[in-house]
Amino acid sequence: MLILQDCTLVELYPSRVERGVDIVIDGDKIIAVGQSLSGEYPGAQIKPMNGKLVMPGLVCSHNHFYSGLSRGVMAPIPPCPDFISTLKNLWWRLDRALDEESLYYSGVICALEAIKGGCTSVIDHHASPAFIAGSLAVLRQAFLDTGLRGMTCFETTDRNGGLEELKAGVQENIAFARLIDKEKQSNPQSYLVEAHIGAHAPFTVSDAGLELLRDAIKETGRGLHIHVAEDRYDVAHSHDKYSLDPVLRLEKFGLLNEKTLIAHGLWLSEQEVECLNSHNAFLVHNARSNMNNHVGYNPHLPKVKWAALGTDGIGSDMFEELKFAWFKHRDAGGPLGTDRFLQMLNNGNELLTRNFGQSFGRLAPGYTADITVLDYAEPTPLCADNLAGHMAFGMSSAVVDTVIVAGRRVYEDRAFAQPIAPLYDKARVAAKKMWQRMAAI
Repeated sequence: MLILQDCTLVELYPSRVERGVDIVIDGDKIIAVGQSLSGEYPGAQIKPMNGKLVMPGLVCSHNHFYSGLSRGVMAPIPPCPDFISTLKNLWWRLDRALDEESLYYSGVICALEAIKGGCTSVIDHHASPAFIAGSLAVLRQAFLDTGLRGMTCFETTDRNGGLEELKAGVQENIAFARLIDKEKQSNPQSYLVEAHIGAHAPFTVSDAGLELLRDAIKETGRGLHIHVAEDRYDVAHSHDKYSLDPVLRLEKFGLLNEKTLIAHGLWLSEQEVECLNSHNAFLVHNARSNMNNHVGYNPHLPKVKWAALGTDGIGSDMFEELKFAWFKHRDAGGPLGTDRFLQMLNNGNELLTRNFGQSFGRLAPGYTADITVLDYAEPTPLCADNLAGHMAFGMSSAVVDTVIVAGRRVYEDRAFAQPIAPLYDKARVAAKKMWQRMAAI
């Protein structure tokens, strides 16, 4: 049992700030929150917070851990004048160059950096066409070895190998979901990784593939995780080949439910937004990636019922992502206030709640003890009404002090429990070999 003593308790949405609070953790759950609780639990270990900000763990709701060794990539990349050429010349070559070693270290480095940035959970979207079977288990091991909570899935697609590649991707998703089900039965208190059923984007998945995905969702009870309308091309392709908007095509095949995660959605129609809302599906906004890929700005955010924030592979720093999402919205003349972006950030915890079957996102008895601690020197008084302003204009990942996942301190007093320099050494070796394979593709 652990008591975080003298916390400044912070919850993102609805915003809450309360000082002098003790938080009692037993196993992976919060069991009590209140004033001066140490006397009620005489055998507990006490960790003085000295007024540090203690909040529910931050969630990156869409990421690509397979891209972790792409930073500064030294492989010849042809010019990329548009989004599709960026996919073909860079990302679809990189993912084909992944093997077991490079994938593992990519996952480990991404997980370590997510934790250091204050994340307790990352929802991943994976692709490695030359290493499909067993790839998700490798990523799961990276999550477990670092202590990060996560979800992952395989990007089902026919872009390289047609129907056989589609079948292999769906089978990997099903096999991984079964692996997770087995883990939950044998060790329900320690399972940290969940499964989605993944697909790349509608323009690389035929109707036969959507049928396979529908069957996989029914068989496993999971939700779909897919890119949709990241670029205008996805919409044009859907209209040309199927005479449907892409989200309505997904609905036609029964692929939308309350566990569904749609990434990007920049070019959706009003009808598609209404469709997502009617199914209580999530749309994950990735502001920095959209800017980097020059695909436009999402004007639908004010109308999306369940919007969350992700990075689409540009790290896992959700403080940065919150800032960029807010500033880009302001630059685009959007009507939302900063509090709505805190709500989007907090909605990642609702995604976890629906998929893990546990309670996330509050510091209250019965909630999972996924917690981020900040050593933030507030230059002006901090309260519930101005929390969004402090996060958008003051706080950063540099103030992350401690990260607790499922009651375990995976990052404490700005240090990891394990030596990480050897992991970075091995990652650099794996990256160099991967770049060499990439150059030959």
